[in-house]
This record gives sequence, structure tokens and C-alpha cells, in this order.
Amino acid sequence: MVPIAYAVVTLDLLRKNKLYPSLSLVANYIIATVYVLLSISVSLYMLMEFDAIRYARLGSWTTTDVVMGSIMIFLVMEYARKRSFPIFALNLFLIFYSVYGWIFPGMFHHPGLSWYRVFTSMGVEMATGVFSQLPQLGLTLIGSFFMVLSVLMGFGCIESILKLASRFATRSTHALPQAAVIGSFAVGSVSGSGAANAATTGSATIPAMIQAGFPKVSAAAVETASSLGSQMMPPIMGITAFLMVEFMGVSYFEVVARGFAPALIYFAGVSVSVYLLASKYKTRMPDLKPPETVFMDKINLLAYLSVVGFLVYFMGVLRIAPLVAAIRVFMGILVFLFLFHVFNSLRKKSYNFKIIVQPVLRVIDTFGEMASDLVLLLSLLGILTGTFVITGIPTKVGLLMMDAAAFHIIAMIVVAFFFGYLIGMGLPPAPTYIVLVLAIAPPMMRVGIELWVIHFFAFFVAVFGELSPPTSVTAAVTSKIAGANYTRTIFKALEVCIPLMILMGAIFTRPGLVLEAGVGQIVPSIQILTGTIGIIFSIQGKFSPTWIKEISLKLVLTSFSMIAIFHPNEYLANLALVPCFALIIYGFVLAKKGEMGKIAGEIGITAPQTDKN
Repeated sequence: MVPIAYAVVTLDLLRKNKLYPSLSLVANYIIATVYVLLSISVSLYMLMEFDAIRYARLGSWTTTDVVMGSIMIFLVMEYARKRSFPIFALNLFLIFYSVYGWIFPGMFHHPGLSWYRVFTSMGVEMATGVFSQLPQLGLTLIGSFFMVLSVLMGFGCIESILKLASRFATRSTHALPQAAVIGSFAVGSVSGSGAANAATTGSATIPAMIQAGFPKVSAAAVETASSLGSQMMPPIMGITAFLMVEFMGVSYFEVVARGFAPALIYFAGVSVSVYLLASKYKTRMPDLKPPETVFMDKINLLAYLSVVGFLVYFMGVLRIAPLVAAIRVFMGILVFLFLFHVFNSLRKKSYNFKIIVQPVLRVIDTFGEMASDLVLLLSLLGILTGTFVITGIPTKVGLLMMDAAAFHIIAMIVVAFFFGYLIGMGLPPAPTYIVLVLAIAPPMMRVGIELWVIHFFAFFVAVFGELSPPTSVTAAVTSKIAGANYTRTIFKALEVCIPLMILMGAIFTRPGLVLEAGVGQIVPSIQILTGTIGIIFSIQGKFSPTWIKEISLKLVLTSFSMIAIFHPNEYLANLALVPCFALIIYGFVLAKKGEMGKIAGEIGITAPQTDKN
């Protein structure tokens, strides 16, 4: 099915005139025909010769085996060149490094592998490469969840969620920027793409925030930070949840059950940061008309809530396998939405067959496009993973980390972070997570760090890579919508994304956040969330007009917040929560007073000057 996915993507690009736009239509049709015929040939050959390739000829493949595998490598790499150039460039470099390792000095020197070894490991070996377990995930477990997402998108549930978030936004000056957070929170739970989330929610929220008084850079930064959270939000988690299942050998529900606490901490922290920015910029209510919600919008919202609820119920309570649970939800929600769509069409006395089946056709089209793209992306990651393994890069990075650990475990974590940061500058979160885990898991486990902590740390660093200067696709989308400076947007977004930076360190001092799903997460979550909000107030809040009192209170709040998050003594950490709570509440009261004073000034009310007055 991997070659068939390539054929589907090729035909979709041809339909949209995006295959090779610089060439003539006739040339595009000829190239597409060749690609599709090659894909079908490889698919049929793999189907007929699978057992022989996988077992009988393992290690001694025929020339035809290698040629067919190499054709698929070429096609997948050509897809990467057009659609994901950073991964294409990295894979190309790693293939070159695999063969010519003797050129490189120092610890990264190796004798070099033969071209035959590289092409067989990427093509027909199947432990790695284009036919590895990763694309199979896209065709099974991840694909089943994408079926559910396709139904929600095909019937307009995402648009309905954004409508309701926009209605909430028109209620107050503070609610307006929060619409970006709420919209991303809801959409992110079923999309898992930062850039797509930014394009979807940002097209509505960014212009509204600018009209309300937010600077363009800040409006873009708020949407960037909010959209980034979609990579962290269960049940998709930017497809990293499914990769964790594969790497750790645990159930899917175990991953998403642990993922909710960090995601909620992140969104709560971003929400507080956005609240303080709204107070700082003294936002006003723009002249916005609330979008009108219709009957199907309410049905769509009910469908969305039902999807989340039933997935949790099937996997968490009934312990049904995730793939089966997703297919059951898919069938149920498809029938539910289709029946209501037919009822709504008949209620409007619209008997047009094309209108009635249109959402179903959108579901099929959406799923075909998303699933095919995902399978090819995961095939690329199979090549990436394979070249990392056969060249021994993880072992070499692990040796660096062990040298750092000899100095201090913090040094080891810092080395791991910067390695992930460098990878994340050029790659999306999923491949960053894979590369980082392969490199850091063995040395970190040797020094006693829990496996769940390692994987979630790699996950957080990978998500941060989506924002890491100088490259960020999400920031590129939001800055374009806002008409803001791209670089300034990234750095302003870093200020709003403080919760993510804190989570990267807190996962080591408060491992209970992810070690056991459920009650064990409550105390660490409270400690991290309180400390995070305290640090946000220290940076963005306002406590006093006199600078001595202002700095003193912020230093005190920062100190207690750091103790709550990072101090190894649980008693002291819990004790630090008390002054943190007090200063945070005080900060909220001051922010609210500042807002009420602004409103009073706008309507002409002045403060009383004397008792008589």
C-alpha cells in the first residue's frame, strides 16, 4: 500500500496542477503516468514476492528485489524534494554519510558502507526504510484516527468549533484573544498540526486581535503559541503519540492518558500569558458581529464532543484496542452526522442528491489526501531512522552524553536539548522526536532516568523545534496573516511559550507528571502549573508603579515558583505553593483593577476626589 499511497498523492497533485507547475500539462500527464505505473508495478511485485523477500531471500536478495526497492526509494525521495525539502536534504546527507563515512574526522568517522547495503536496508530489508513499521502505522493505527478526523472535517465540525470560539470572543476584551487559545485547544485535539491550526484559527483570530489593539507581532505570537499546543494535545499529539506506542511497546491509551496533564498545563499557561497581554495593551472591543450559528453547528459541536468522549470511554473504560475503538467511533459518527445532514437538507426542502452526498465525498477526499501524505512522510522517516541506525550516530551521540553525565546529569540534559534543538530547526516534530529518542534514550536510561520521562522530554523538545529560531513554519503562517516581522514574531512567541520551556526541565524534577496516569499526576501538575503561572506573572505582570517594590515582588515570586517546580524536597516545594498562590491572586486582582479603571475612563467616570464628592 505504500506505492499505492504514492500513486494517490501523484494523482492528487496532478488534479491540482501542483505536480510540476513549471512544466506543460502534457509533460505533467506523462510524468504522472510513469510514476503511477511504477508504483503499481512495485505494489504488485511486493504483493507476490513478500514472503520470499521477507524470509526465503533475507540477506541474499535478487537484482529485481533491489531494483524494485530502489524505485520506491527514488519515488519517496522525489516526493520529499517537492513537499518536505528539509527531510529530503537530511536523508540525502545521511545516505552520503553512510557510504562516505571515512571522509569525516573524529568520533563520527567510520569505514563506509557499500551502496548495496544502503539500498537494501532502505528498500527491501523492511526493518528500516520505506517499507518499515512506521508507514504501516500510518495505514493502520494512525489511519483509523484519520478516518475520524476526516468525518469531522468533511461535515464541517472544525468550522463550527471556530464559529463558537468567535462568538465567545465577542463577549469581552479579554475573551477576544482567548478565542485563539480555545480554538487551538479544540481543533488541536483532532488535527495535531501547528501550521494547519495556525492557518485555520489564525485567519479569524489574528485580524480580530489587531483590530482590538494588539500589535501585529503580538497577535501573530499569541496565535503561534496557541497553535503550537495542537502538537501536544491528545489524542493525536502531532502523531507522536502513535510513535511512542511503537518505540515503547505500550498501549496507545497509556500514552494519551499521560499526555493530557502536560497539554493542559501548557494551554493554561498560555491563557494566563494572553490575559496579561490583553491587560497590558488595554485592548478594546472591535466592531465585530458575532458569527451566526445554525442548527448543524450545534449538531457538529455535539459530534465533536461525542468523538472525544467515546474514544476515552472505549479505550480507557472498556479497554478496547485503539484501532478498533477509532473504527467504531468513525462508523458511529459518520452515520450520526449523515442522518442529521439529510434531515437538515429535507428540512430546508433541498432534495438535490449532489448536496446530500457532498459531505461524504469530502470525507473520502480528505482521508485519501491526509492518509497518503502521512504514509509517505512515515516512509521518509523510515529512511531517516535506518540511516541513523546503520551509521551508529545514536551510539556516538550517546557517548557524548555519557561524557557530559560524568560532569553532571544537568549537563547531559543540556547536551540532549541542544542536539534536539539543532535537529528541530530543520525537521517537523515527528522526525525530531524519532532522531532524539534514538540518540538519548540508551545513555539516559543507563544513568537511571525513567523511560516515560525520556520519551516525553524528547516529545517536548520536538514540539519546541517547531518554534525554534531561525525556522518555524507555524510562525511563518501567523506572521504572514498578521503582516508582521517573521523574526520578531518567533521571539515574541517564545515569551508566550514559557510553559513549554518549563515543562522540558520540570519533567526531570517532577517525573510523577508522566510516570503514572491518574491520581499520581495531580500533585506534580499543581506544582508545575502554579510555578509556571508565577513565572509568567514575574515576566509579564505588573505589581507596583514603584520599581523597587515591583522588582522585589517579582524576585520573590520567581524564587518561590522555581522552588515549587524544581526543588527536590517535596515538602519545601508544596510549602512554596502558598506564597505563589497569594502573589498570583494579587497579580490577577491588580490586572483586573487596571482593566476596570480603563473601562471607567472610556465611559467618562472619574475617581472621587473628596469624601464630599
